[in-house]
Amino acid sequence: MGRTRLTAERESELYEAVLDLLREVGYDGLTMDAVASRSRSSKATLYRQWGSKPELVARALRHNKPVSVADIDTGTLKGDFHALVERTDDCQLERDAALMRGLAQAIHDNPDLHQALRELLIAPELTGLDSLLRRAVDRGEIPAETAALRYVPHMLVGAFVAQELIEGRSPDRAFLADYIEAVVLPALGAA
Repeated sequence: MGRTRLTAERESELYEAVLDLLREVGYDGLTMDAVASRSRSSKATLYRQWGSKPELVARALRHNKPVSVADIDTGTLKGDFHALVERTDDCQLERDAALMRGLAQAIHDNPDLHQALRELLIAPELTGLDSLLRRAVDRGEIPAETAALRYVPHMLVGAFVAQELIEGRSPDRAFLADYIEAVVLPALGAA
């Protein structure tokens, strides 16, 4: 987007500074001045590279994402879901859950943030998930008319929200693996 290209290492440092600030002060408290100061860069550089705070935050979150659904293809739906869980880290899950809790409220008050997250973070994952599910349909693991297919993203997001809400703790790999076995795969008729 910008005129000058940052090195991958420098870009990672900047994104980490953004995420650290998000954890510390939340979205509303995060300013481009604070990011510039924390990352030892200029506000002009930030705006030139990312254009806006919502885009910078969305790209930082995207960069931080350890696993992309689009990168997984084990040959079976069950294997794909379990590979997704196995490639995550409990500590990272906890940190990400805290970040997402903070952003959930900010999304309601900041339509630009919501739009940036949908375009840069959510849409690519939905596309990857759709491909993963389409492969399972093509392999005959799930009938194409299965009603639950359209609700898989909702079920997966629900796992993150419900664990925190009901049990007061962030989801971990064991919980997610159990949830996939007990809820997602049976709903799809693929258990």
